[in-house]
Amino acid sequence: MRGRTSEVGARDLREFLAGAFQLPADLNSPAEETAPDNDLSAPGSSHTEDFTSTAAPTLDPDLIPAIPQAPTSMASPSRDSDLRRTFPAFAPRPSEGDGDGNDGSADDAPHTHQDAPHAPQFAETWWGNAWVTALEEGALDPKRLLRGRSYAEKGHVDAITVTPGLVLAYVKGSRARPYRVQVRLRTLADADWERFLDAAADRPGDIAALLDKEMPKSLAECGVPLLPGPGDLAPQCSCPDSGHPCKHAAALCYQTARLLDADPFVLLLLRGRGERPLLDALSRRNAARAARAAQEQEPAPLPGVRATDVLAAQGERRLPPLPLPLPIPPHPEQPPVYPAAPGGPDPFALDQLATDAAARAHALLSTGRDPVGDLTLWQDAVRLAAARPGSGLTVTTRALYASLAKATGRSTGELARAVAAWRQGGIEGLAVLEEPWDPPAGRFDRARPLLLAADLPAFRPWHNHLTHPHGHVQLRLGRDGLWYAYESEPGDEDWWPRGTPDLDPVGALTGLGAPGDL
Repeated sequence: MRGRTSEVGARDLREFLAGAFQLPADLNSPAEETAPDNDLSAPGSSHTEDFTSTAAPTLDPDLIPAIPQAPTSMASPSRDSDLRRTFPAFAPRPSEGDGDGNDGSADDAPHTHQDAPHAPQFAETWWGNAWVTALEEGALDPKRLLRGRSYAEKGHVDAITVTPGLVLAYVKGSRARPYRVQVRLRTLADADWERFLDAAADRPGDIAALLDKEMPKSLAECGVPLLPGPGDLAPQCSCPDSGHPCKHAAALCYQTARLLDADPFVLLLLRGRGERPLLDALSRRNAARAARAAQEQEPAPLPGVRATDVLAAQGERRLPPLPLPLPIPPHPEQPPVYPAAPGGPDPFALDQLATDAAARAHALLSTGRDPVGDLTLWQDAVRLAAARPGSGLTVTTRALYASLAKATGRSTGELARAVAAWRQGGIEGLAVLEEPWDPPAGRFDRARPLLLAADLPAFRPWHNHLTHPHGHVQLRLGRDGLWYAYESEPGDEDWWPRGTPDLDPVGALTGLGAPGDL
C-alpha cells in the first residue's frame, strides 16, 4: 500500500510541475481532455489522506512558479449578431439542498432515480422548468444532476454563447483549467417555422407577450416542437466523464434554463431563428395579410355617371390625344431648405430623407427599379450614413449616426466601420466586412504566389482572408472576385477597410505602403 501511494504521489508531483508552466492558451489541450476527472488532490478525495501520510517530498513554496490563472471569461460578445448571442456568467445564488459539490468522479457509477433527493424547482417560469424537465427526465444518473445543479448555483459556469442548435460555455471543475461544454438541440425545419409564423400572426396577443419576455403556452403548443423533450438535449464535455450528462453539462443546462427565464427568444434562437429576423418576418406577413384583406374588400359604390354613358352621348366626336410624357430630368433636384422649429422635426434629418427619396425616385423613373428595395434594415442604415459627405463622426453626422445605430441595435462604432466598408465597395464591401466565406480553388490559391513574387511575406490564409504575418495588413476576397484591403494595429484584430478593391491582390495593397514597409 505504501509503494502504491508513493507512485501516486510521484505522478501527482510530475503533473503539478508540468501544469505550472501551462499557458492560458493551452486551456483546450488534449491532455486536459484525457486527464482523469477524479484528481487525487481534489478536495474530498479519500486518496488525499494516503498521499499526505507518506514521506512525500516537501516543496519550497518560494521555488514553485505561480500557475497562470485562466481568463475570467472565454466568450466573445464582440462577435454577437442576429444568430449569435453571448450572455455574462450568472452570479452564485444560495442553494437549497445542492449536491456534494465534489468535481471528482469517484461516485460516478450508475445510480437509480430513487437515490436523488427531492429538490425545489430551479427555474422561475413554466418554460424554463420545461427545459429542466427535459434535462432531468433524459438523464441517466440523478446524482450527477445534483452535482451539476450545485455547480450552477455556485457560479461555476462562465459566459454562455447561444447559436442555432448549440449552447456553449466553459465550466470550472476541480482543475485550474475549465472544461469546454456544449449542448446541442435540433433546429426546426423551414416548414416548422412557416407553421409557427402562421400561428403567431393569428395571435397578436402572443407576439405582445413575447416582446414582454413571456412565452405563451398557446404559442409553445401550436404544433411546432419549440420546447425540448426527454432525450432531445445532446450534451458534450471535454472532461473524461462518460455520464449522460456529466455534471459540467448538467450545470450548463441548468444555467440555460435561467437564460430562458429572462428571455424566451433564446429558445427560438436555439431552434434556428434570431429575434430580429423573426420579428421582420412577422411584420412582412402581417402587412401581406392586411394588403390581401384590403384587396378582397369590395369598394363602396360612388355617386356619378359612367364614363361610357357620357361618351355615347357625344356621338362621333373624337377626343384629343394624350400629351407625350415629360422627359426624364438629367438628375434629381435638391430639396428645399427646411427651417428649424421648436418641437418640430430635425431639419438635418428631413434634408437627409428628402434627398435620398429624390434620388430613389429618379432611379425608379429612369431604370424602372428601386436600387435599395431589397436591402435589409441594417444595409439601408449603412447606405444612408455613407451617403452623407465627410468621413468619421463629425458634429454634423454624430446625431445621424446615433439615430441610425439605435434603430438597428448597433453601436456608432460598428456603423462607422460599416460605412467605411460601404464606401470601399458598396453592398459587396459590406458583405466582405461581415461575412467570411470559403472561396473555391483558383483565384484565392493564386494570390499567395503573386504576393511572394512582389517581395511580400507569406500571408496566412483563413476562409477568404489573407493576413500579413505581422498582423497589420489583410486582404479579403469578395464574392465579386475583387480583393479588398484592410488595416489594423498589430495584434489588435481591429480591421478597417482601406484603399480601393482590385482584381490583383498586389494592386489592392497600393497606397498602404511600399512592399518593404509591408
